[in-house]
Amino acid sequence: MRADVEKAVALLQKKGPDALEQALELLQQTVFSFSMKVCGHRQDAEDTMQDVLLKAVPYLPKFASPKALVVWLYTVAKNRCLMSRRKSKFAPKEHLSLEGLMPDRQELESLMQAEGRSPEQSLLQDENAEKIRAAVLRVPPQYRLILVLHDMEELSTEEIARITGLREGTVRVRLHRARLFVRKELARQRLFGARRARRAPRPKKPQATPRPGRCKQMFASLSDYLDGVLDDSMCEQMEKHMAGCQPCEAFIATLKTAVEQVKGYSTDGLDAHATAELRRSLLTQYAAALEGVARARTDSRR
Repeated sequence: MRADVEKAVALLQKKGPDALEQALELLQQTVFSFSMKVCGHRQDAEDTMQDVLLKAVPYLPKFASPKALVVWLYTVAKNRCLMSRRKSKFAPKEHLSLEGLMPDRQELESLMQAEGRSPEQSLLQDENAEKIRAAVLRVPPQYRLILVLHDMEELSTEEIARITGLREGTVRVRLHRARLFVRKELARQRLFGARRARRAPRPKKPQATPRPGRCKQMFASLSDYLDGVLDDSMCEQMEKHMAGCQPCEAFIATLKTAVEQVKGYSTDGLDAHATAELRRSLLTQYAAALEGVARARTDSRR
């Protein structure tokens, strides 16, 4: 949605009534879409959108930088949405450990038993937007927020750090664990690995084979590798390892596909009548805000 905010700022600078309404419509959709992904409930998302836009209108004439407006909008929306969100009884514990998200050798080897299908094909064949949404909403809120901002709203690590007040390194860690969680949820929902369901039942007390040490070391850097922010020497080591480790190569393929599906997920649109009515009210307030800015400039010149 970053591009929509940039368009909105350009339209606001034109100052014509049609341009202003188009700008407000873009901002409405941006805040609503983000709020739906974080809150997960339409009423919460609509309330958040309305509150954020009402707060934003007096300040909009002062935003000449799309980047500054992006950070402001998402910060206010984030605070409002997290306060109003409804807790799911299915939500896992708040902290995600890398150890708990890593696959054991048994799971890695199962990825190689797709019977002629690549891991990507296994996932894409059963693609289902509702299951992707469910997987995202099961991510603990502090991790989900980072996932939404980075992979769905296309914000940079630096911008997310400013919005959340976290260090950039912490943002990267939470993003990676959120992605691993979603991949694991999609696997659990049989979006890939469907062939495993037709295999013989597992014993009551399965003995998982320990993960090899080299495989374990590389898992913490997978998102940095996928996003192209891993340093050259580490990247070379990872690619060398994967060239000789088919299970790890298969795992990263499923992680990459899960990330792509999260990035491609979109929410339903807003109710046209309700949003048009809100825009009429916002336009009146925006005109008053412009007059206030003009008066302040005149007074400063005296």
